[in-house]
Amino acid sequence: MNKKAILILEDQSYYTGYALGELNKKSFGEIVFNTGLTGYQEILTDPSYAGQMVTLTYPEIGNYGINESEDNQSRQIFAAGLIIKNFSPINSSWRGEEANLNDFLLKYNCNGLYGVDTRQITRKIRSQGAMKALISTEENCWQNDYLVKVSQELAEFPSIGEKDLASVVTCPEPYFLNHQGTESKGLIVVLDFGLKINMLNLLTQRGYDLWVLPANASFEQIKNLKPNGIFLSNGPGDPAACLKAQETVKKLIDSGLAPIFGVCLGHQILALASGAKTFKLKFGHRGSNHPVKDLNNNKVYITSQNHGYAVLESSLNMDELRITHKSLNDETIEGFEYKNKPIFSVQFHPEACPGPEETSYLFDKFASLI
Repeated sequence: MNKKAILILEDQSYYTGYALGELNKKSFGEIVFNTGLTGYQEILTDPSYAGQMVTLTYPEIGNYGINESEDNQSRQIFAAGLIIKNFSPINSSWRGEEANLNDFLLKYNCNGLYGVDTRQITRKIRSQGAMKALISTEENCWQNDYLVKVSQELAEFPSIGEKDLASVVTCPEPYFLNHQGTESKGLIVVLDFGLKINMLNLLTQRGYDLWVLPANASFEQIKNLKPNGIFLSNGPGDPAACLKAQETVKKLIDSGLAPIFGVCLGHQILALASGAKTFKLKFGHRGSNHPVKDLNNNKVYITSQNHGYAVLESSLNMDELRITHKSLNDETIEGFEYKNKPIFSVQFHPEACPGPEETSYLFDKFASLI
């Protein structure tokens, strides 16, 4: 530890700290911030963070350790890097395994840095918006000639909106999961745009078998499985880049094959397939403390969120659709449903991990539609 590292932003500002994880590595991505107090392991393994470097606003990170058997939300770390204030090499939780956060980053060839002013970085992102960044733990990374060289590389690095990241993080092959309980209630097809494991858990806990299909699955593949429900998962990047998924979801909507439930990227793809538009937020919603109002019952829920794009309200066809949820922070759309079809979606993460679990009722709503 205590090896020098550097964070360089697109505006050519830079922050010096100490290396975490993989040494002698240079990583590129879009820098964002997350306001959650816990959940660094779940955040790192959430495929929605693919291509992004996560700044954690909570200053003390690593103190409760790592538990891969229970807390990983996918098969690996997908975040491009981690930026924190203080790193604790000591685990102080009975759930913590022997490996600490630094070991965890090393295992998955991910790097990061600590000892930087994360409050200042967050204020910069909040005022200027998300931007390209790089983390370097290479030798001599603090030297002026090195800074000039890598700043040019950063300027030439493609932005996150130029990639279909869902096709990168999705499962390589379809796979089947059995229900939990005595008798199956039916089959749900899950389109994996970058899903989290707890989504699958909440569906199987309700008694459903699952076929999980890659993001580029066709309408014919889904139809041949004769599903009782279709789940559109979360995922990373710009939903407008997911052209194949939009085409498939539009056919699913028109066919009336089965009830549909979309979350996060799945919500945005459902909106695009319904003729709406999406737009990039200045700095996104990422954290476990975002208030959302359910317009159906006028209740406010504290939600877990992770998205950099949102559905444009003026583009929704209000003859067919109804807005069901709104953010109380910026009034952006957090959910909508079809008026005459069993189809609905939400922008936030009702499966949590990390975050509050009070919106898991939406999985019950999906089950009732099935």
